[in-house]
Amino acid sequence: MPMHNPPHPGGIVKRQCLEPLNLSVAKAAEGLGVSNQDLFDVVNEKSGISVDMAIRLSKAFGSSPETWLGMQMAYDLWQLREHAEQVEVKDFTLTVG
Repeated sequence: MPMHNPPHPGGIVKRQCLEPLNLSVAKAAEGLGVSNQDLFDVVNEKSGISVDMAIRLSKAFGSSPETWLGMQMAYDLWQLREHAEQVEVKDFTLTVG
């Protein structure tokens, strides 16, 4: 069963990784080997966790890359399901032959 309105993983990075260690975005970005803007966009929920970022976060803060990506997928799916009825596609399961 999907989580009800899961949090954006960038907020988790901010609250559970950066804040407890008193890391600024700039210092964390330097340690992660990414640009300040890339990490800023993630922690301010303007962009998602990429595969590359998931590996970096895993190495720096723990959890597996799959955990970070799973959080992103859960968030993305929740957001899109809110508008799923507006998506128009042909149902090929009804096509015979």
